Amino acid sequence: MSYQHVLLVTDLMSDADLVAQKAKRILAGAPNAKLSVLHIVEDDMVRFGYELVPSSSLTGDVDGEKWQEARAKLARFLERNELEAVNSEVTAAISNSKGIVNYCHKKDVDLLIIGRHERHGIAAWLVTATADSILPNVPCDSLVVKLNKPVEK
Repeated sequence: MSYQHVLLVTDLMSDADLVAQKAKRILAGAPNAKLSVLHIVEDDMVRFGYELVPSSSLTGDVDGEKWQEARAKLARFLERNELEAVNSEVTAAISNSKGIVNYCHKKDVDLLIIGRHERHGIAAWLVTATADSILPNVPCDSLVVKLNKPVEK
């Protein structure tokens, strides 16, 4: 299968370059594919009845310091890994999983590339890896890159 739209999801942690390099290899074999890169920032949520909404969508604070820092970090990530994305986006969502799944549906992604950090002990029991929670819900092929080393921001 020849991929047309590849989505690289990144947390911009210290090991994100490993995932980027896998994406680069996939893209080398799919010369007609376009690349999108998505980073979801943690945002405060506001409750309206039964709905949760990112506060930045209400206040318009997508140019605050946290957002500017995330955009700059994403630009450095793309440059360092020599990736050319037709779309690189920093966004907020109710959850990383929901944001990724929604993006894949809206943008007709046919390959999702994401890293998965190993969790052990109580952390594995309490917090589900984002990759684990999105796989049943994404409408496309997925490449999950196993990351074993400790994570540094």
